[in-house]
Amino acid sequence: MTRRITKSDLAALVARLNTATGNPAEPYSKGANGQWIPNAGNYHLSGAYGGHALHQMAKEGTGTRDVFYSGHVPARELYYRLDAYLRGVESH
Repeated sequence: MTRRITKSDLAALVARLNTATGNPAEPYSKGANGQWIPNAGNYHLSGAYGGHALHQMAKEGTGTRDVFYSGHVPARELYYRLDAYLRGVESH
C-alpha cells in the first residue's frame, strides 16, 4: 500500500529547497513600520481546487510564479516534481 503524501510532506521539501537555495523561509516579513514585505526568491506552497502548486516570490514587487507551470496538481504529483527539482538544486 502506498503511503499518503500530506501537506506536511510537501512543506518539508519546500523548507529544504529554501535552505538549499539560500532563500528566506517565509514569503513575507513584517517591516519596522508594521507592513508586510515580500521576501524575494522564497518558495512556498499554494493550494487551490483540491491540489497544490509550488510558487516562488518574484525578485521585485509582490508577484509570484508557478515554478512548474502546471497549475494545482495532486499532492503526490507535486511531491515527485518537487523532489526531483530539489535533487537537481542540491547536486550543484
